[in-house]
Amino acid sequence: MSYPYPWIRPPYPDKELPRGELERRIQETLMMANTCVLATLSKKGMPVASPVEYYNDGFDVYMLPDAGSPKLTYMEKNADVSLAVHKNHNTWAHARGVQYFGKAEVLPPRSPGWKRGMEVFRWRVWAEELGQDLDKPPEQTLVKVRPQRIMYTDTYLWREGYGARQTWRAE
Repeated sequence: MSYPYPWIRPPYPDKELPRGELERRIQETLMMANTCVLATLSKKGMPVASPVEYYNDGFDVYMLPDAGSPKLTYMEKNADVSLAVHKNHNTWAHARGVQYFGKAEVLPPRSPGWKRGMEVFRWRVWAEELGQDLDKPPEQTLVKVRPQRIMYTDTYLWREGYGARQTWRAE
């Protein structure tokens, strides 16, 4: 029998990518989209997953949640978060994404790190759509997620002789 994608048939390789190459691929995946699914924990300990617009600076991910939103309230009480970014796919031949496990840092307006985050976050796009001032960033709380661990998944790596799941850890 002939298979169109022979690399998706077992046995699967499990070789690790060199760290620099893994970081390059994670960075590339983060730049494929500007929305992720952010997972937080409610005050009752239930997981809550929310689609969120993000922009990254290296592996730091910035998002601008609405004031008083449940996700912001949850992150203020528990900084442990997970987020996922993935490429659309309809075949096992090239499923690709990243899953972050890290800490959310809540940055109120003008706090240390807020200005840099607002330089990274492309707030002017939605501010223009909403008819808001484009000359200065909104005085809104920003969230920065810094990963402790990233799971990178790319089934195309099998074709290159590497494991489809790769783990990056902060040093």
